[in-house]
Amino acid sequence: MVSRLTEMQLLQKNLEVDTRRTLMKKFRFAILGAGHIARQFCDAVSRIDGCEVCAVASKSFARAENFAKENGVESYYDDYEMLLEKERPDCAYIAVTTNDHYRLSVLCINHSVPVLCEKAMFQNSEEAKNLYALASEKKIFVMEALWSRYLPAVRQAKRWVEQEKIGTPTVLQCNIGFVAPDDKENRYFNPKLGGGATKDITVYAYEITTFILNQAIKNISVSATWSDAGVDVTDHVAICFEDTFADLLTSFVAQLEEQMVIYGRFGRIVLPHPHYASEAYLYGNDGELKEHFVDQETKNGFVYEIQDAIRCIQAGKLESDVVPWKDTLACAKLFDKINASCDEKALKTIEDIEAVPEETRAEL
Repeated sequence: MVSRLTEMQLLQKNLEVDTRRTLMKKFRFAILGAGHIARQFCDAVSRIDGCEVCAVASKSFARAENFAKENGVESYYDDYEMLLEKERPDCAYIAVTTNDHYRLSVLCINHSVPVLCEKAMFQNSEEAKNLYALASEKKIFVMEALWSRYLPAVRQAKRWVEQEKIGTPTVLQCNIGFVAPDDKENRYFNPKLGGGATKDITVYAYEITTFILNQAIKNISVSATWSDAGVDVTDHVAICFEDTFADLLTSFVAQLEEQMVIYGRFGRIVLPHPHYASEAYLYGNDGELKEHFVDQETKNGFVYEIQDAIRCIQAGKLESDVVPWKDTLACAKLFDKINASCDEKALKTIEDIEAVPEETRAEL
């Protein structure tokens, strides 16, 4: 009887030790990609207790090795699948160019590894639908890393809207634009790398707008200008929401005054540089500044999305409430509309139109 009791006590003790180990175990991220944004992610992870980057992979072994040494990452690979098989991370952060997001997300899901993928997660809605179907079937968490939705200044603007500080929003204007390096081979202008303003900055304008307004969309119209290489360099998106008209302008070839302004009957909300906002302003209709929010806490804005991903994965969820699948899919459908606006058969110049017979020209 004593011997049996001792065995039971030993078993209980072992269970308690295993439980403590589980609770003490660090949440392990692996990074697929070794560029600048991956470095920012590493820094963010270092600011979160109980969390670490355990490995990094790149197509270049030297690049992966240098990244690992510079950022204190223990393991490095030149093969993404080998990393997933050997490391079995709790989540993979995908930080490669947009053209490879879908392929690597599928690879992670098929290895039962949750996914946090950089924006824009998809190039089109077909990729989104296929991936979410696979994630749903395999019961694997997937999330687009839309960090801007978590920023305190953006969330403050959303609170003011919800509190009706300006009444019901009637008009929203958002401009995001800069002059990208003039190199046809870089990620901005190379279509093979998933280049274009749509997937780099229009994604921000659209997903911040839909997050703050949280209204049903009645209609969307789009137009864009295109480079000779076939990527959109300036996008214009007009959205008719249930109560609000939104006008979004984004560009790679113009230094725009970057801000989001939300107008209502009782005033306006101004969010400078909305995709990395650190301040928000609330004005009355008389121009008087009513409130001024300054984010004095954020050191690395990636921290919030990482914490949310960890919470979701540990809770057994498949998606985030802040960046749900339906929102990312809706944005991918916007990409479809913008991509469709670049019809190779369309007439883009006066010379093209003049070359068309008069009887046909009347139909244009």
